[in-house]
Amino acid sequence: MTISTNSPNPLLKAHLRIARPTSSIPGILPFYTTGLGFEVIGSFYQHAGFDGVMLGHPSLPYHFEFTTEKGQDVGKAPTKDNLLVFYLPDMEEWKSAIERIEKQGFPAVKSSNPYWDQDGKGKTFEDPDGWRIVLWNEVWKS
Repeated sequence: MTISTNSPNPLLKAHLRIARPTSSIPGILPFYTTGLGFEVIGSFYQHAGFDGVMLGHPSLPYHFEFTTEKGQDVGKAPTKDNLLVFYLPDMEEWKSAIERIEKQGFPAVKSSNPYWDQDGKGKTFEDPDGWRIVLWNEVWKS
């Protein structure tokens, strides 16, 4: 299926926010900031009972939002195959990203789906809530 980029669909130009709850914003921040290199680009406190932080970079077309609700324990990721995959085609940049996160104390884990471990192209990392990030050394192909 091909989607025309000439389409008037406004979603093709949208900025994407990936939002999920956590039981501890301070507990996951090191993984995403010092480990993956994202910046805190916004935060809020006690907005309708929620605290939150947005992570990303001003030049990116996406960012992450993590929220907590006082007294709520959201638990761990529902499966080991809940993934965010970053395609890093430049070998040196890929190696640098892996070195950065491992240096911060986040070792690679075995992927639930063997596809992500094949041919040495991927490294999977798990945040403190059990959600996984794959750093993949290849150009994304549609």
